[in-house]
Amino acid sequence: MTTPADTLARIGGPLREELFHFLRIPSVSARSEHRSDVRRAAAWVSDHLRNTGFSTQMVETPGHPIVLGEWREAGPEAPTLLIYGHYDVQPAEPLELWTSPPFEPEIRDGRLYARGATDDKGQLYLHLKALEILMGSRGGLPVNVVVVAEGEEEVGSPNLLPFLRDHQDRLACDAVIISDSQMFAPGVPSLLSSLRGLAYVEIHVQGARSDLHSGAYGGAVPNAATVLARLLASLHDADGRVAIPGFYDRVVEWDSEARAAIDGLPFDEEGFRHETGAPGLQGEAGYRTLERLWIRPTCEVNGLLSGYTGEGAKTVLPARAMAKVSFRLVPDQDPDRISALLRSHLQAVAPPEVKVEVRELHHGRPWRGSPQGPFFEAARRALARSFGQEPVLTGEGGSIPIVSDFEEVLGAPVLLLGFGLPGSNLHAPDEWFPDAHLEKGIETLLHLYGELDG
Repeated sequence: MTTPADTLARIGGPLREELFHFLRIPSVSARSEHRSDVRRAAAWVSDHLRNTGFSTQMVETPGHPIVLGEWREAGPEAPTLLIYGHYDVQPAEPLELWTSPPFEPEIRDGRLYARGATDDKGQLYLHLKALEILMGSRGGLPVNVVVVAEGEEEVGSPNLLPFLRDHQDRLACDAVIISDSQMFAPGVPSLLSSLRGLAYVEIHVQGARSDLHSGAYGGAVPNAATVLARLLASLHDADGRVAIPGFYDRVVEWDSEARAAIDGLPFDEEGFRHETGAPGLQGEAGYRTLERLWIRPTCEVNGLLSGYTGEGAKTVLPARAMAKVSFRLVPDQDPDRISALLRSHLQAVAPPEVKVEVRELHHGRPWRGSPQGPFFEAARRALARSFGQEPVLTGEGGSIPIVSDFEEVLGAPVLLLGFGLPGSNLHAPDEWFPDAHLEKGIETLLHLYGELDG
């Protein structure tokens, strides 16, 4: 009888060819010109599940479709596992900084380079392939499985929460599993226990009706770019703390035991600095780098736009200036409240000679899980078996906004089981996934289902 391990051992080449086909689809959800590509990626996921033996449905939303796949032949007494992933990707720009084209996958030096290789097409594919191998080798699964794959994660998942609420009974499950994160280090598997939330806004400053000659009007009319720079500078104090009044009021401080556990992880701070290419590291005073990344909130300027930035000289007084600003949040901060506090702060510090507007883009709540229970233990054993080392508990500085919604709406624990590696250039040029983790990831998932069998 062919076992899942036998099947996995002989499909290395076809495995990559199939994933490459998925990665070549430029499913950029943020760009309207890629709308048909996003739908094509949804169809790819749906077809794969259908060919595996799942019943599938493309659920239409006001945005991009949600793929729903179901296999419930394990019976009503068996547990149900919900697998979540997303098939949309970030824009690939700046294209000139990619070593190879972002939608032409390439393996170099043990790394698979492509937009979406880690976030999240590559990791979603691990689940799809593990299900296919199990169904093909044993004719079924040890548990009931529901797959939810969306195409709007990279734009804040605006239609996923309504979908969860509308289909709450149909999506009822005993646990949710998500692979959209990273291991702590090469050879060191991990299970995530926390995620930071997000409040993402634009700050607009309006001065004059239009750009003006800087000689004829400079010194008498407010410069929107200068005002914006001062507003942004007011968001932090000299110790790296966010200076918005009330910002830290609801931050839950981690106890000394939890901080000691973080401090005990084998973290290479100099390697981390070298990976970024920065001359040095900085952040909120009184906290180490991992604490700054996992358990402390932040405020970051993500983009600036104002005045003339083309070739040569054009001496104008900018009438408008804009900054994109993101806040990474920790329990129990609320993104709506943070946006309101920002507005109040800017109103207090902005000069009356300009208009300041805050536009909210998207939000996500922070999450802190409870690393216990049968599904957590099954995943821990599966990781240890595949990687030959017990997994460590880690946090994640980024956000997966829907995690808290899954727990709240479905009442099921969320298991975050990622196979990417630090420095994999998520949202940046030359995004990559460790080539060896294609087999390792699928192997781990096969072990997970084995742990859940009986």
